[in-house]
Amino acid sequence: MNPQDPLAQLRDIHLPQTGGWWPPAPGWWILAVVVLVIAALVAWWLRRRRQQTLWKRQAREELAQLAGSARQCSDWFGELNQLLKRVARKAHPDRHPETLTGQGWAEFLLETCPSDRIGSRPMAEALVQAPWRPNAELDPGQALDFARFWLEAQL
Repeated sequence: MNPQDPLAQLRDIHLPQTGGWWPPAPGWWILAVVVLVIAALVAWWLRRRRQQTLWKRQAREELAQLAGSARQCSDWFGELNQLLKRVARKAHPDRHPETLTGQGWAEFLLETCPSDRIGSRPMAEALVQAPWRPNAELDPGQALDFARFWLEAQL
């Protein structure tokens, strides 16, 4: 090497160091905020939907409990009618089904039942009258079948 040669004194080309991964570029910050907002909205929507359908799950659970304790007494039929009225109040709030009794309640059950009214009429009328009779003539299994069919149509 010649010390007089200026080209010999030059060093090799060095590339600048790359930036680290932190702090991220502004685009990544925007993406992170958008993802967090979307995740929060989805969580809020799921929670709200779960709260709105809570009564449906409770109605199914209560019907299962009534099926487990089925007996042919007026108290049991009264509990079944109370369950149907609570579901009717939630499913049809504008019609105020909780105020209906007797024939009006039976007519409401038949109107909101998806099956033909002729086949269900005796069952609905017997179900409505059973809590008021000391010896119910209605079979609890048939009443549960009607109630299950009616409930699933409302839920």
